[in-house]
Amino acid sequence: MRPYHVDEVLITPRQLERRVDELAREIAAVGRSENLVVIGILRGSFIFLADLVRWFAMNDLHPRIDFMIMESYGSGTTAQKEPVVSRDCTIDLAGADVVVVDDILDTGRTLQKAARHLKEKGAKTVRVCALLDKPSRRIVPFEADFVGFKIEDAFVVGYGLDYDGRHRELPHIAKVTFTDEAKGR
Repeated sequence: MRPYHVDEVLITPRQLERRVDELAREIAAVGRSENLVVIGILRGSFIFLADLVRWFAMNDLHPRIDFMIMESYGSGTTAQKEPVVSRDCTIDLAGADVVVVDDILDTGRTLQKAARHLKEKGAKTVRVCALLDKPSRRIVPFEADFVGFKIEDAFVVGYGLDYDGRHRELPHIAKVTFTDEAKGR
């Protein structure tokens, strides 16, 4: 028996589809650039990023796409260390208008560090798009330029987000409820 349950759907597939379309339009309204680069923060952003850039095509945005890996969580539910870039993007960012795409803006540390890192690599502008925002968990003063949904302080999975490597494949965002046995750990 698992020490947790995934059963309360917070955001449906239809809500995700509508909001990702809206985000693509919001980004297109301010993000027109001949040198647009979209950088996904792996692993959690991959489904969101794929859907978002498909909507970009319908909004006449044609970015170069790359990925980077920022690590701080390990296998737990809270950040255990300062975020580090464990895999950097490989596209030359000199003079680029960058949109960083991530699954969730929580403490702000990861996205703040990613934005600063990309600016140091020569990006002209760096904007951040987060599917989910948990403002109650913010540790550093950082806000995304584009936000899909603000959510309560709950641990969530689905649509790319995971718990210990599981549940990324869910077509919706669901809340994880831990059993008493898991809470005692």
